[in-house]
Amino acid sequence: MVTLIIGKKGSGKTKKLIQLANEAVEKSSGNVVVIEKGAGLTYDVTHRARLIDTDVYGIKGYAMLLGFISGICAGNYDVTDIFVDSTFKICPEGVDGVEDFITKLDALSKESDAHITLLVSSDEAELPSGLAAVCEEI
Repeated sequence: MVTLIIGKKGSGKTKKLIQLANEAVEKSSGNVVVIEKGAGLTYDVTHRARLIDTDVYGIKGYAMLLGFISGICAGNYDVTDIFVDSTFKICPEGVDGVEDFITKLDALSKESDAHITLLVSSDEAELPSGLAAVCEEI
């Protein structure tokens, strides 16, 4: 299952991600992964979650991010939750291509049995209408 947490910059999306990630660690019998651009969440997300900085691995764009998340799922059969902060900073294509990316990510989520949450700096009205079912507006 893929969930989008959407809202404009400064609306509290990252705070919500921190809360959700820390709660997931408490409930999970496997691994929780938090993907971010930069290392801003180091002291906010519990050390029991795997925190990954996309800049370290040169990840830029939907194709690379999908491949990276696929690799995480393939290499760790017990990943239960994946959180991605600042999706549009990692993927500068923005709204262009996001629906196809989410469709592929949803298939990966079902195959790997991992819940994937993306933070998107946008209003629901700016996103393709097909994504309304997976959006949670902040």
